[in-house]
Amino acid sequence: MPTLPTTAATPGTAAGGRSRRDPERRERILAAAAELASRRGFHTVGMADIGAEAGIVGSGVYRHFDSKTAILVALLDRVMARLQEGAGAVLAGPGDERAHLSALVRDHIRVAIEDRSVLAVYHREVHTLPEEDRRRLRRLQRHYLEDWVHVLAPLRRDLADGELRLAVHAAIGAIQSTLFFRSGLADERQADLLDGMAHACLGVEPAEAASAEAVPGTAE
Repeated sequence: MPTLPTTAATPGTAAGGRSRRDPERRERILAAAAELASRRGFHTVGMADIGAEAGIVGSGVYRHFDSKTAILVALLDRVMARLQEGAGAVLAGPGDERAHLSALVRDHIRVAIEDRSVLAVYHREVHTLPEEDRRRLRRLQRHYLEDWVHVLAPLRRDLADGELRLAVHAAIGAIQSTLFFRSGLADERQADLLDGMAHACLGVEPAEAASAEAVPGTAE
């Protein structure tokens, strides 16, 4: 009985001819959208622009996202998830309140430097989201800020509740000031300066930096 020829699946195609989504392409689309949006503003960017920046034809973008709003929601969800996961790892780890507070500061600085374009998009574009997504992200943001307040409170018993929140907002604002201009400083120098400025806003002396193995999310 003759053997029937087999057909090899082409890249991006599952057996049987069904299109398969490539996670690497999805990440390229998100990275391209963040970069374009940080330079030009999200609402001046079209799907074709995003595809061109990612090296993907416009129709290929729609295999992963059905609209530009879906791309924006995915970007903002990702950066908020990174902040929350970092905070969760810090608070579950060893150390006292001062060590935890310094680790929260340094984790936020890492995100601000490494995910600068996405975090900038969050601040510029969150108000344009559909109401349900906007409320959900604002709620997650409030929970994240409460983690900082909870850790700061025992260290600054001289501050009232509203004053604690003001200090936390000031510290995070100092870190995120780098989102809206390029200082030209090396990342390490910029991180050191932001660390001192954020701790000054909080009114707490920085804890000694832990080793790379002890700090969640830090590469050696």
